[in-house]
Amino acid sequence: MPWLIKSEPDAFSIQDLEKVEQEPWSGVRNYQARNFMWREMKVGDLALFYHSNAKPPGIAGVAKVASASYPDPTQFDEKSEYFDPKATEEKPRWYLVDFEHVVTFPEEIPLQALKEDKALTEMLVCQKGSRLSITPVEEKHFQHILKLSGTKP
Repeated sequence: MPWLIKSEPDAFSIQDLEKVEQEPWSGVRNYQARNFMWREMKVGDLALFYHSNAKPPGIAGVAKVASASYPDPTQFDEKSEYFDPKATEEKPRWYLVDFEHVVTFPEEIPLQALKEDKALTEMLVCQKGSRLSITPVEEKHFQHILKLSGTKP
């Protein structure tokens, strides 16, 4: 199943992922987004990499799930902004997967262009009030975006 993952480009961009090649997707603190990583993502699943809080926001490339889920280590680190005092090694609350870089699009596809595309009107990122940092993407929407980008991961 394809996914959409959001990151603010000044915190971690598709270009950053391209440089490091693989990165743990840490710091997710929404239960629904956590459950997608913990219970539904599989190694090899592809994800659209979305730059949020950018001008303009949009899809910048594709990443791939590179690991099975495991406890997010930032929940145990008291110095981390993602520390969770209720989490223990025996009973972790937060999980993550690693992502690896697949392709950076030659040009980002802006959110406005996605919203104006009749083939993508049902895509979650195009819906009003959609704020989750991780969402499932229908295969037809994923393939359409690849066509728009002019790339083949």
